[in-house]
Amino acid sequence: MTISSPVRLGLIGAGWIGAFHAESIARRIPDTELVTVADPVPGAAERVAAPFGARASLDAADLITDPAVEGVVISSPAFTHADLVVAAAQAGKAVFVEKPMALTLEDADRAISAAASAGVPLQVGFNRRFATDFAAARALVLDGRVGTPQLLRSLTRDPGLANPGAVKPWTIFNETLIHDFDTLNWFNAGASPVEVVALADALVAPDFKDGGLLDTAVVTIRYDNGALAVAEANFSAVYGYDIRGEVFGSAGMVTAGDIHATSARYFGADGAWAETSRLNIDLFRQAYTDELAAFAVAIRTGEVAGARGEDARAALALALACRASVERGTVVRLGADGRVLG
Repeated sequence: MTISSPVRLGLIGAGWIGAFHAESIARRIPDTELVTVADPVPGAAERVAAPFGARASLDAADLITDPAVEGVVISSPAFTHADLVVAAAQAGKAVFVEKPMALTLEDADRAISAAASAGVPLQVGFNRRFATDFAAARALVLDGRVGTPQLLRSLTRDPGLANPGAVKPWTIFNETLIHDFDTLNWFNAGASPVEVVALADALVAPDFKDGGLLDTAVVTIRYDNGALAVAEANFSAVYGYDIRGEVFGSAGMVTAGDIHATSARYFGADGAWAETSRLNIDLFRQAYTDELAAFAVAIRTGEVAGARGEDARAALALALACRASVERGTVVRLGADGRVLG
């Protein structure tokens, strides 16, 4: 297929991250064009599309089959992702999908297979891979600077939980910690998780626990290279959006992540103060932009620089293992295919 210049992209999902992606495509990424925005909520697509002169549609299928669209960016709710990936791939369109790519391993396999059969790029939105500090940390690990990885850590502390009742069960694993699972797998490249134990509770909004809310979690993972990893999440970091990663090894340690919005510091009579980021699109503004720029390159070259479908499946396998561990109250073991044993 001949690729146009600029690369013409369609966006499915006009929520807050969809709106940010639309602006990136239209204004921040050279040589990309926002052609169409689709969202089933009346008026949503129009609000996002209009400032950029893009077409609006209520129907994702209409966008996917549009011959003017060369790549599809999926930022709709998680439960829609797998089916949309399959539909876009079968239409011969390159696919960028926000995490999680799917909510079951069966659907993940279906999405991967559809992209492979169609021969189209499939990239998943694990944006930390494009953050300068996280990418530099991984490069140091791969270069052997920390020696043999022994302890790894990744954490996500979100500064807000505006509507606890709207948080779907298992979100903390499926949509929050799944970023940390991908980060740990990425840092510990070449190793596979073999054992998982997870603890989770509703400590931020305990009144919503009976509705399925889990807002605080700690996960321990054992890899087949012997390394131990910890991932943690909480939905109430009052001081700002806090994302960090760490690899400790036989020859040293590397860390990534900085909550500070700038390097500026204020010193006064009451002590020292620094501004912090409060939104992920502020903390990872450049990473969100760069991952879509990489997707545009993938459409031209066929080479995916970000997370692939197989990477997304591996992170999902950990999320599902955490659910099994919480339900059983035990350590769970994983098979070679990432499925929980027993």
